Amino acid sequence: MNPQSESHEPLREAVRTRQERRARWQAEGERSLGRNLAMIGALGWTIVAPTLIGIFVGRWLDRLFGMGIFWTLGLLTAGLALGCSFAWKRMHSE
Repeated sequence: MNPQSESHEPLREAVRTRQERRARWQAEGERSLGRNLAMIGALGWTIVAPTLIGIFVGRWLDRLFGMGIFWTLGLLTAGLALGCSFAWKRMHSE
C-alpha cells in the first residue's frame, strides 16, 4: 500500500461504520422512547458507580491513614474519569 491510502484508512472505517448504522436503522427503525430512556439510565449508572466506589474507598483510606481528603479527591477523580471512559466506549458501540 502507498502512504496516501494508509492515511485514508480511518476515513474508510468511519464511512463503513456509518453505513452499517444507517442500514441497521433502516432495518430496525427508530428506537423506542423506553429504550432510549433505559440507555440514558444505564449510561448514568456507568458514570456514577465508579465515582461512588472511588469516594467510598477514598473516605476509608483517609480515615485509615488520617490524611484529610487526599485519597477521597484522588479516587473521586479517578472514578469519574473511569466512568466517563466506560460511558464513552458504550455510546460508540451502540
